[in-house]
Amino acid sequence: MREKTVPAGAAAAGWADSAPVALRPKGERRTIQSVDRALRLIEILAERERPTSLGELAEAAGLNVSTCHHLIATLITRGYVLHAGRNRGYMLSLKLADLATAASHRFDLVAFAQADLQALNESLREAVQLAVLRETALVTLLRIDSMMPSHVEPDEVKKMKAAHATATGKAILAWLPESEMVHIVSVNGLTAYTENTITTLSGLIEELRLVRRMGYAVDDGELEPNVVCYGAALRDGTGAVTGSISVSIPRSRASKEYRAHIAQAVTQCAKGISDRLRIAHFR
Repeated sequence: MREKTVPAGAAAAGWADSAPVALRPKGERRTIQSVDRALRLIEILAERERPTSLGELAEAAGLNVSTCHHLIATLITRGYVLHAGRNRGYMLSLKLADLATAASHRFDLVAFAQADLQALNESLREAVQLAVLRETALVTLLRIDSMMPSHVEPDEVKKMKAAHATATGKAILAWLPESEMVHIVSVNGLTAYTENTITTLSGLIEELRLVRRMGYAVDDGELEPNVVCYGAALRDGTGAVTGSISVSIPRSRASKEYRAHIAQAVTQCAKGISDRLRIAHFR
């Protein structure tokens, strides 16, 4: 049997990688060098507790700085690596954790939580939402409308870039690493939707500290001036935040006592869903 020859310059065009397996030593597995190197960089970053400089990464991976830079740039573009800032280096994002979480769940989050959210809606008669963070976009997966009058319909497109101004968004942002939160803010900005919207990074950081302390987030007329919303995070068996739920009410009904009632109902519902998520994770 005559061996197939590869034309000159074909390797650069990717022909060599499509050569028949029979031409390679028996038992040898084909690998793509660039993929192998990129995965090695991810493994190195996963072992580091702090951001790692380009030079340190190149040395640890046995690569020249130029090759390492191109691979890191690709991983940043794909969302797997974050640039921690000038002269600080690089670190992993949460994308791998998100993928692992998604792969570990054999159920749909909406289907899993819908009965709880329906019960919350029927109990309060107010609008209920379930949202997740998809890369940098806040996406509402489920909304159950209010049974009460005088409720403003939300603009879901506007909300996608408004994690800083929504209860569902802040409930998620509060539990992300600060570098990840800053990345989301840098992509979406801190748009002022009302006079109550937080528009500075320092203000948002302080707000998220308060969310962690209280266990729930508040949108006090920050997206829509006449709407108040309370939200709480959902956690799975690893402790990772998988999404958040919220209840929104018109400001006309937002008395101090009613606010406290809504906050308690939301946090209890989120805890119940999270408890079941933890059980489901270990099945």
